Amino acid sequence: MSNIGMIIEERSRDIGDFLVGRLIPFRKKRMIGPFIFIDHMGPTEIGPKSYMNVDQHPHIGISTLTYLLEGELMHEDSIGTRQRIRPGSVNWMVAGKGVSHSERTPEQLRNGSIFTMHGYQIWVALPKVLEEIDPEFHHIAADALPKWKDGSTEFTLVAGEGYGRKSPLPVHSPLFMLEIKNTGAYQLNTKDNLKGEIGICIVDGAIEACGELVEKGNIVVSKVEDTCSTILRPNSHILLFGGKPFDEERHIYWNFVSSDKEKLEKAKNNWQKKTFPMMANDATYVPLPGK
Repeated sequence: MSNIGMIIEERSRDIGDFLVGRLIPFRKKRMIGPFIFIDHMGPTEIGPKSYMNVDQHPHIGISTLTYLLEGELMHEDSIGTRQRIRPGSVNWMVAGKGVSHSERTPEQLRNGSIFTMHGYQIWVALPKVLEEIDPEFHHIAADALPKWKDGSTEFTLVAGEGYGRKSPLPVHSPLFMLEIKNTGAYQLNTKDNLKGEIGICIVDGAIEACGELVEKGNIVVSKVEDTCSTILRPNSHILLFGGKPFDEERHIYWNFVSSDKEKLEKAKNNWQKKTFPMMANDATYVPLPGK
């Protein structure tokens, strides 16, 4: 019997100059472990008329994880961070009780050149008892992440724990995120290597799971902690993510996540009144939706 709980197809949405693919939340599957939001950016060609400009906007109750496959971004936030991110490294912003940030194409790349932008914007919900911690920011360089090979298949542990290894990213609950690339066909073994709910995001190529062929642009969600036999077709590229789910439901309004709807209302009011933590050197402001 198949233990694939669901195959979620990428749905496109427009965020101004960018068209991104929303993977979760999905109406029938709001979270996978503590992962509550995954947007796929690109791959898209950008240049002088389409540089990335995501103005100042707020978050509460989550950690944001930015992972690029191509291109570069400059992150700035209300706790004073200014960090350029390149492919393979990780930006990890703990929003906690409230933080504002922007993401833009670095000034050094605004020179008329054209390049490809491709990556993932991910939200990881914080445990209920940590939803209002002080905001933090961490950048982990690509060469600091655990990497290993199994034959022609390459593994990178981006976050959390798995396969007997631990990422240096300071996460707040049991979870995992891995990037896997292969050249030849490869049978993926997650049994005893990963703990919790499992999602497989197919970046490129295809996988065979429980007798079904699933191609790029989809997420496969397992109904149980261990997936059935999963085979990566040659020249595939996947992100494997998940972890232990929370006991409490999480509510989302725009960029705000909380186990308490009253906290969402408070964040909405503070953002409208501009009493929310704001960036010191950025006067941009993304209005609350519908306002």
